Amino acid sequence: MFKRPLITLCFKAQRLFSKMSAMNGKPFTVFVEGNIGSGKTTFLEHFRQFEDITLLTEPVEAWRNLQGWNLLDLMYKDPAKWAMAFQSYVSLTMLDMHRRPTPTPVKLMERSLFSARYCFVENMMRSGTLHPAEFAVLDEWFRFIHHQIPIEADLIVYLKTTPSIVHERIKKRARSEEQCVPLSYIEDLHRLHEDWLINRTLGECPAPVLMLDADLDLSQITEEYKKSEHQILRKAVDVVMRSPNKLSPKKPISSSPIKIVPQLRL
Repeated sequence: MFKRPLITLCFKAQRLFSKMSAMNGKPFTVFVEGNIGSGKTTFLEHFRQFEDITLLTEPVEAWRNLQGWNLLDLMYKDPAKWAMAFQSYVSLTMLDMHRRPTPTPVKLMERSLFSARYCFVENMMRSGTLHPAEFAVLDEWFRFIHHQIPIEADLIVYLKTTPSIVHERIKKRARSEEQCVPLSYIEDLHRLHEDWLINRTLGECPAPVLMLDADLDLSQITEEYKKSEHQILRKAVDVVMRSPNKLSPKKPISSSPIKIVPQLRL
């Protein structure tokens, strides 16, 4: 359905992005957000076919091996003892992803410092896993980074899922550290993602949100992701066209822009 317009957009994007990147090097940044097991890595892999897109997956292996220590495993086994250390290291590794030089004009990131704070740290505070003083330290670090270092996005893709479905996926993928994760934990994270990205009652949503149905099985989810190609590339082109930093004046895209709203279900 989108094959011809998408090819046209790719050529336009490549020319426009090359000019913008030559000026300031700031890529069009997309956060891919969602619950544990929502298919974020699968979504990112779908975009590996585009040579002008850099994919940054969540640094799980770094969390599994910090000088020989598996912080992810320690956190799940004894969260009251290890949550603070784990989230501190998550903040460091995610900040590295935000600030990492990107050779392409588009960057897709699996999660962000925003979801780390508003979903995971928030859940640890509400459940009592973090002492109020520990939460205060993590919150101050987030506020400092947010106000002093550019970590913003141009678009957020929210892979919306049903907690029971992703809980089954987690059990099937058999990541050793996650086998003790209860459904109630997934449900709590789901509510926080919804309050952050959809209801807008929690924290700050730093960019427009494109919501995709990630409950679909593998045979259907590919088509859902193909729809997002057009949405993401079109939004990226529109942003570049409106940028005051573009090298030469261009006529705006004549067709109506695609609206990206929290309530949109493709």
